[in-house]
Amino acid sequence: MAARFILRNLKSLGSVAFKCSGPWSRSRHLKYVGAGIVTGVAAYGASSITVLAAQDGLDVEIFMSEPITDVEKLRKSRNSMRTRMELLVMKTQADFCRALQSLESDGSFLVDRWTRKEGGGGVTCVLQDGRVFEKAGVNVSVVTGVLPPGAVQQMRARGRQMPDSSVSFFAAGVSAVIHPRNPMVPTMHFNYRYFEVENPDGSTQWWFGGGTDLTPYYLNEEDVRHFHGTLKAACDQHDPAYYARFKEWCDDYFHIVHRGERRGVGGIFFDDLDAPGQDEVFRLVTSCAQAVVPSYIPLVEKHKDDGYGYCERQWQLLRRGRYVEFNLIYDRGTKFGLYTPGARYESILMSLPLTAKWEYMHEPKIGSREFQLLEVLRHPKDWLDDAEPDDARV
Repeated sequence: MAARFILRNLKSLGSVAFKCSGPWSRSRHLKYVGAGIVTGVAAYGASSITVLAAQDGLDVEIFMSEPITDVEKLRKSRNSMRTRMELLVMKTQADFCRALQSLESDGSFLVDRWTRKEGGGGVTCVLQDGRVFEKAGVNVSVVTGVLPPGAVQQMRARGRQMPDSSVSFFAAGVSAVIHPRNPMVPTMHFNYRYFEVENPDGSTQWWFGGGTDLTPYYLNEEDVRHFHGTLKAACDQHDPAYYARFKEWCDDYFHIVHRGERRGVGGIFFDDLDAPGQDEVFRLVTSCAQAVVPSYIPLVEKHKDDGYGYCERQWQLLRRGRYVEFNLIYDRGTKFGLYTPGARYESILMSLPLTAKWEYMHEPKIGSREFQLLEVLRHPKDWLDDAEPDDARV
């Protein structure tokens, strides 16, 4: 019932334009100014968060930094998918950073615009040691170059038809990982990306990938239903079959195999998506990116001031250790980034928390809240089907 109520009320979400003042700089701290009102959903109340709206798709002053590609070049090629994706990832970064900043009273984002000698660059936004966010990173990259054999092999391993030789490529993406200070606030990750490679005969292969997923330390089923319900509403705009497909894909992908656990309670995930058509998939990715703020920010507002103690903090640190294990051992994006020439390791490893912990042979007490979470991580469930039993698999 809660999920259906959420879906009905998603239409009430609004937006307000916000423009940065003053020139862009290579590295600076931004303080939140101005306010927009977005109507909250279900039990989560009203949210004082800013969501930016580019009026013509080229209102670049709203971004956290100057775009990677020259603005005049973007204007001339505004209908190309490369330009459309660069504008989308820059806007998504700005929307999310300012929504996070509106909740943080102690700290601001460091904005670091970087270039890559092999081609392109990125904008990394990081907030550390805040009162609400221990570490929040939101990264954009728009890069070109030549894929070496190691990176080509990574693509072949997941079924892409790639030539034997090195190939030219273009990639644009936005990714974020949020590690809150309070253990009652879940960690959240999202990533949306577009990739092109040029075949030896001059033809082009393209595909999209991405997703949004939630990693709580303490299970709150209302929160998880809100999160999944918001993502389902975004997917349903394009195909009612997408959510179930992407939800299962997410559970399978974020699997810490050596632990027999999922990293979190899932969300949506897809990769190598090149059908039904480029415009159609881009519209899907746009809807999913726009769902990030309403899916997560209300959860932070709801729990950022919850009480917790030493034991809850230690459990949070242990679960962060699992997060690190997945990202360094299994995550495809991390491995691909490390294989790419000119890799910027600070941005690739931005997803890691400031602090984490490992204990030998740790097991939570049966029946505890910690054990309750672990059971869900070991046995993913369908969060939006009230008719299914609690242990139902997708």
